[in-house]
Amino acid sequence: MKTVFTTGEAAKICKVSQQTIIRCFDSGQLKGFRVPGSRFRRIPREQLYSFMRDNGIPTDALESGKRKVLIVDDDQELVELIVDVLDKDGRFEVRSVNNGFDAGMMVKEYHPDLIVLDVMLPDINGKEVCQRVRTDKSMDDVRIICISGMVEEDKIEDLKASGANDFLHKPFEVETLIERMCGLLDIEAVTSR
Repeated sequence: MKTVFTTGEAAKICKVSQQTIIRCFDSGQLKGFRVPGSRFRRIPREQLYSFMRDNGIPTDALESGKRKVLIVDDDQELVELIVDVLDKDGRFEVRSVNNGFDAGMMVKEYHPDLIVLDVMLPDINGKEVCQRVRTDKSMDDVRIICISGMVEEDKIEDLKASGANDFLHKPFEVETLIERMCGLLDIEAVTSR
Protein backbone atom coordinates (compact mmCIF):
# COMPACT_ATOMS: atom_id res chain seq x y z
CA MET A 1 0.00 0.00 0.00
CA LYS A 2 1.27 3.46 -0.90
CA THR A 3 2.53 5.46 2.10
CA VAL A 4 3.63 8.75 0.52
CA PHE A 5 1.85 10.73 -2.20
CA THR A 6 2.80 13.43 -4.68
CA THR A 7 0.60 16.54 -4.88
CA GLY A 8 -0.83 15.19 -8.17
CA GLU A 9 -1.78 11.87 -6.57
CA ALA A 10 -3.28 13.64 -3.54
CA ALA A 11 -5.30 15.87 -5.89
CA LYS A 12 -6.70 12.82 -7.72
CA ILE A 13 -7.61 11.08 -4.47
CA CYS A 14 -9.30 14.22 -3.08
CA LYS A 15 -10.86 15.04 -6.48
CA VAL A 16 -9.54 18.62 -6.39
CA SER A 17 -6.98 20.41 -8.56
CA GLN A 18 -3.28 19.97 -7.93
CA GLN A 19 -3.09 23.75 -7.31
CA THR A 20 -5.56 23.38 -4.44
CA ILE A 21 -3.38 20.69 -2.84
CA ILE A 22 -0.25 22.83 -3.32
CA ARG A 23 -1.99 25.85 -1.73
CA CYS A 24 -3.13 23.76 1.24
CA PHE A 25 0.39 22.31 1.58
CA ASP A 26 2.10 25.72 1.37
CA SER A 27 -0.35 27.26 3.88
CA GLY A 28 0.25 24.41 6.34
CA GLN A 29 -3.31 23.01 6.20
CA LEU A 30 -1.92 19.85 4.65
CA LYS A 31 1.19 18.54 6.37
CA GLY A 32 4.02 16.94 4.46
CA PHE A 33 7.64 17.43 3.50
CA ARG A 34 9.75 18.56 0.59
CA VAL A 35 12.11 16.16 -1.12
CA PRO A 36 15.64 17.25 -0.07
CA GLY A 37 17.38 19.22 -2.81
CA SER A 38 14.22 19.77 -4.84
CA ARG A 39 10.96 21.68 -4.70
CA PHE A 40 8.82 18.52 -4.80
CA ARG A 41 6.24 18.18 -2.06
CA ARG A 42 5.35 14.79 -0.56
CA ILE A 43 2.39 13.95 1.66
CA PRO A 44 2.44 10.96 4.02
CA ARG A 45 -0.70 8.76 3.97
CA GLU A 46 -1.73 9.57 7.57
CA GLN A 47 -1.42 13.34 6.92
CA LEU A 48 -3.52 13.05 3.77
CA TYR A 49 -6.09 10.96 5.64
CA SER A 50 -6.36 13.58 8.43
CA PHE A 51 -6.65 16.38 5.88
CA MET A 52 -9.44 14.55 4.03
CA ARG A 53 -11.31 13.76 7.25
CA ASP A 54 -10.97 17.35 8.55
CA ASN A 55 -12.29 18.76 5.27
CA GLY A 56 -15.19 16.32 4.80
CA ILE A 57 -13.61 14.61 1.78
CA PRO A 58 -14.67 10.94 1.49
CA THR A 59 -11.67 8.78 2.39
CA ASP A 60 -12.75 5.64 0.50
CA ALA A 61 -10.38 6.36 -2.44
CA LEU A 62 -7.48 6.54 -0.01
CA GLU A 63 -8.57 3.48 1.94
CA SER A 64 -8.85 1.21 -1.06
CA GLY A 65 -5.75 2.71 -2.65
CA LYS A 66 -6.87 1.11 -5.90
CA ARG A 67 -7.06 2.94 -9.21
CA LYS A 68 -10.48 2.84 -10.85
CA VAL A 69 -10.53 1.45 -14.37
CA LEU A 70 -13.50 1.33 -16.74
CA ILE A 71 -13.29 -1.07 -19.67
CA VAL A 72 -15.56 -0.28 -22.61
CA ASP A 73 -15.61 -3.05 -25.21
CA ASP A 74 -18.26 -5.30 -26.77
CA ASP A 75 -15.79 -8.23 -27.06
CA GLN A 76 -16.83 -10.14 -23.92
CA GLU A 77 -13.88 -12.55 -24.00
CA LEU A 78 -11.35 -9.72 -24.16
CA VAL A 79 -13.13 -7.85 -21.36
CA GLU A 80 -13.09 -10.96 -19.14
CA LEU A 81 -9.39 -11.50 -19.86
CA ILE A 82 -8.48 -7.89 -19.00
CA VAL A 83 -10.68 -7.84 -15.88
CA ASP A 84 -9.19 -11.14 -14.71
CA VAL A 85 -5.59 -9.94 -15.12
CA LEU A 86 -6.31 -6.55 -13.45
CA ASP A 87 -8.10 -8.23 -10.52
CA LYS A 88 -5.09 -10.52 -9.99
CA ASP A 89 -2.77 -7.50 -10.17
CA GLY A 90 -4.59 -6.12 -7.12
CA ARG A 91 -3.96 -2.41 -7.78
CA PHE A 92 -7.11 -1.78 -9.79
CA GLU A 93 -10.82 -1.65 -9.14
CA VAL A 94 -12.43 -2.60 -12.44
CA ARG A 95 -15.85 -2.12 -13.99
CA SER A 96 -16.86 -2.86 -17.56
CA VAL A 97 -19.62 -1.96 -20.01
CA ASN A 98 -20.15 -3.08 -23.59
CA ASN A 99 -21.51 0.01 -25.36
CA GLY A 100 -21.04 3.75 -25.60
CA PHE A 101 -24.32 4.68 -23.93
CA ASP A 102 -23.52 2.70 -20.77
CA ALA A 103 -19.96 4.08 -20.91
CA GLY A 104 -21.33 7.63 -20.75
CA MET A 105 -23.48 6.81 -17.74
CA MET A 106 -20.74 4.85 -15.97
CA VAL A 107 -18.06 7.52 -16.49
CA LYS A 108 -20.22 10.10 -14.68
CA GLU A 109 -21.24 7.78 -11.84
CA TYR A 110 -17.97 5.87 -11.32
CA HIS A 111 -15.45 8.61 -12.25
CA PRO A 112 -12.68 6.21 -13.30
CA ASP A 113 -9.00 7.15 -13.23
CA LEU A 114 -8.60 5.44 -16.59
CA ILE A 115 -10.82 4.21 -19.42
CA VAL A 116 -9.81 1.39 -21.76
CA LEU A 117 -11.99 2.21 -24.74
CA ASP A 118 -12.72 0.13 -27.82
CA VAL A 119 -12.96 2.50 -30.77
CA MET A 120 -15.51 0.35 -32.65
CA LEU A 121 -18.55 0.12 -30.38
CA PRO A 122 -21.94 -1.07 -31.63
CA ASP A 123 -23.75 2.20 -30.86
CA ILE A 124 -21.17 5.00 -30.89
CA ASN A 125 -17.69 5.73 -32.17
CA GLY A 126 -14.92 5.73 -29.54
CA LYS A 127 -13.75 9.12 -30.81
CA GLU A 128 -17.12 10.57 -29.78
CA VAL A 129 -16.77 9.03 -26.29
CA CYS A 130 -13.32 10.69 -25.98
CA GLN A 131 -14.77 14.05 -27.02
CA ARG A 132 -17.64 13.78 -24.53
CA VAL A 133 -15.28 12.93 -21.67
CA ARG A 134 -12.97 15.81 -22.64
CA THR A 135 -15.78 18.39 -22.75
CA ASP A 136 -16.65 17.63 -19.10
CA LYS A 137 -14.24 19.67 -16.94
CA SER A 138 -14.77 17.35 -13.94
CA MET A 139 -13.19 14.58 -16.06
CA ASP A 140 -9.92 16.40 -16.84
CA ASP A 141 -7.92 13.87 -14.81
CA VAL A 142 -9.39 10.80 -16.56
CA ARG A 143 -6.88 9.00 -18.79
CA ILE A 144 -8.09 7.19 -21.93
CA ILE A 145 -6.41 4.32 -23.78
CA CYS A 146 -8.15 3.53 -27.06
CA ILE A 147 -7.92 -0.01 -28.43
CA SER A 148 -8.88 -1.33 -31.87
CA GLY A 149 -7.91 -3.77 -34.55
CA MET A 150 -9.38 -1.66 -37.34
CA VAL A 151 -7.84 1.78 -37.05
CA GLU A 152 -5.39 3.09 -39.66
CA GLU A 153 -2.31 5.02 -38.50
CA ASP A 154 -3.71 8.41 -39.60
CA LYS A 155 -6.84 7.87 -37.47
CA ILE A 156 -4.73 7.33 -34.32
CA GLU A 157 -3.62 10.98 -34.33
CA ASP A 158 -7.26 11.92 -34.84
CA LEU A 159 -8.21 9.92 -31.72
CA LYS A 160 -5.43 11.56 -29.71
CA ALA A 161 -6.63 14.97 -30.88
CA SER A 162 -10.09 13.99 -29.59
CA GLY A 163 -8.70 13.28 -26.13
CA ALA A 164 -7.21 9.78 -26.13
CA ASN A 165 -3.94 9.59 -24.17
CA ASP A 166 -2.71 6.39 -25.80
CA PHE A 167 -3.61 3.79 -28.42
CA LEU A 168 -3.07 0.01 -28.65
CA HIS A 169 -3.67 -2.15 -31.72
CA LYS A 170 -5.61 -5.38 -31.13
CA PRO A 171 -4.50 -8.04 -30.55
CA PHE A 172 -2.18 -6.96 -27.74
CA GLU A 173 -0.64 -8.53 -24.66
CA VAL A 174 -2.56 -7.60 -21.50
CA GLU A 175 0.84 -6.97 -19.86
CA THR A 176 1.49 -4.28 -22.47
CA LEU A 177 -1.86 -2.69 -21.62
CA ILE A 178 -1.00 -2.73 -17.90
CA GLU A 179 2.39 -1.11 -18.59
CA ARG A 180 0.70 1.67 -20.56
CA MET A 181 -1.92 2.09 -17.83
CA CYS A 182 0.78 2.35 -15.16
CA GLY A 183 2.60 4.94 -17.26
CA LEU A 184 -0.52 7.10 -17.59
CA LEU A 185 -1.46 6.72 -13.92
CA ASP A 186 2.07 7.37 -12.64
CA ILE A 187 2.29 4.05 -10.83
CA GLU A 188 5.11 1.56 -10.98
CA ALA A 189 4.84 -1.13 -13.62
CA VAL A 190 5.32 -4.49 -11.96
CA THR A 191 7.20 -6.90 -14.17
CA SER A 192 5.78 -10.39 -14.33
CA ARG A 193 7.31 -12.64 -11.71
